[in-house]
Amino acid sequence: MPSLADLIDNNRRWADGVRHRDPGFFDRLSRQQAPRYLWIGCADSRVPANEIVGLMPGELFVHRNVANLVVHSDLNCLSVLQYAVEALRVEHVIVCGHYGCGGVEAAWKRTPLGLIDNWLRHVQDIADRHRGLFTKAMTDAQSADCLCELNVLEQAANVCRTTIVQDAWRRGQPLSIHGWIYRLRNGLIRDLELTVTRDRTLDDAYDGALRRIVNGELPRETPVGTAVVRER
Repeated sequence: MPSLADLIDNNRRWADGVRHRDPGFFDRLSRQQAPRYLWIGCADSRVPANEIVGLMPGELFVHRNVANLVVHSDLNCLSVLQYAVEALRVEHVIVCGHYGCGGVEAAWKRTPLGLIDNWLRHVQDIADRHRGLFTKAMTDAQSADCLCELNVLEQAANVCRTTIVQDAWRRGQPLSIHGWIYRLRNGLIRDLELTVTRDRTLDDAYDGALRRIVNGELPRETPVGTAVVRER
């Protein structure tokens, strides 16, 4: 296990490497932050947002929490969203969950963990809402994977319903909300094909994405480095 001193040494080597490849990178970075994307993802240490989409610091604004939840009373998440949309003028908000999410698995199994159980109750509510999709023929792993996908759809829909996004759409600001999921075993992203660009399209987009999950019609996973947001 690396020590704290090792982490500082790693940082120096990383910074030296960046300066070697692009001598002006840190000067530009310190003057302006202008990302096109906001990433709302899980706090899991195995899901490094910038790395898995091949973006450098300054190109991706990031908010992370356990199980990538967007809760309407969470001022932390809402503050990040508001700053990204209104100050940074991001064009895309990506909600990205991941298979093998410990928070989702704990919610599915109703594993008591203490204080965090209150947070994961939001995921349990999703499982309860869609209980008809979980059959006896499914293993716990399959059920948890399905819940990971459903959780992404619900959280992306929650982003769409915030006053922040609603106001942006009302004033005609270009802003798209997307639902993605990442697989730890192969490092690949799957687009759940939930993309919403204005309020009145949310219900149809959600229903279509949910139908594809139920029918096993999800698109293939996208290799690392080619995970791009499609313009719509």
